[in-house]
Amino acid sequence: MDIEKAKSIPLSAILEKLGLSVKKQTQKEAWYLSPFRDEKTPSFHVDLSKNIWFDFGENRGGDSIKFVCDYLESGGYDFTVSDALRWLRNMVEGTADFQPSPAIKNIDENPKLVLKDVHPLRHAALIHYIKSRGIPPKFAHKYVREVSAYHTEKKKTYFSIGFPNEENGYELRNPFFKGCIRPKYISFIRGTVTKPKGIHIFEGFMDYLSVITQRKGKPLSNDTIVLNSLTCIGQAKAYIKGYGYAVGFTWFDNDKAGEKAAKAFNEFFKSEGIILKPKNDIYAPHKDVNAWHMHTLGLGL
Repeated sequence: MDIEKAKSIPLSAILEKLGLSVKKQTQKEAWYLSPFRDEKTPSFHVDLSKNIWFDFGENRGGDSIKFVCDYLESGGYDFTVSDALRWLRNMVEGTADFQPSPAIKNIDENPKLVLKDVHPLRHAALIHYIKSRGIPPKFAHKYVREVSAYHTEKKKTYFSIGFPNEENGYELRNPFFKGCIRPKYISFIRGTVTKPKGIHIFEGFMDYLSVITQRKGKPLSNDTIVLNSLTCIGQAKAYIKGYGYAVGFTWFDNDKAGEKAAKAFNEFFKSEGIILKPKNDIYAPHKDVNAWHMHTLGLGL
């Protein structure tokens, strides 16, 4: 994508991709909550005819390329014009797999990325991101943290939403990548019932948070395991074996990998006397639980 084409992309489309909605609009202008901080009164202005922006709280503005550069910088990513053009190209093509740098293409395979700090979710860009996935921060705060990870080679810090696992590692998500800080492991969430008879099994934490959101924040009565990866099925079996569960509820993706995982658990459940109850009918024909949840809210992927 060249610079002129990038500048022609409506800022409103870019902001929508980031999960931001218009708070006030006329034929010539639109106002948004700033993506650079948490605020209640919209101070981010877009001139719709000129396709330029100005953030009155930050006292800065520019065109679409300048916005993407500033947004990438605010999250601790590389923010050159080339990085912005690459992000915009992926956005136009409808992909969500933009990688700011080959060095952090897959955090799970990158030993140069180490945990730096963990605290409650507060970064405006991350809050906007989780909102864009249909998860209200008031529900997410109980389950996720804001994680900063330091790249020892690039000498930079990256910010993500972190979902803790049972071995003090974190699954990481932000608008630009997904991965983890080692070790890769399952996450276990105790239900509200003592010695429950059921166990829910999710592939990823966004799916789990989608169900919690559908329940208006009410936790599940039965126990839950979030696999964080289908490669962690063996770890999940170790948690389940011999506990005495009677029913296993699976929330796997509607694809071949999800079907294979369900079959693997069905065989294991039989050996444990557990009845398998797949929940796929709830979110079919969507690929996964979060896609269905977003659809129910009228949000686009």
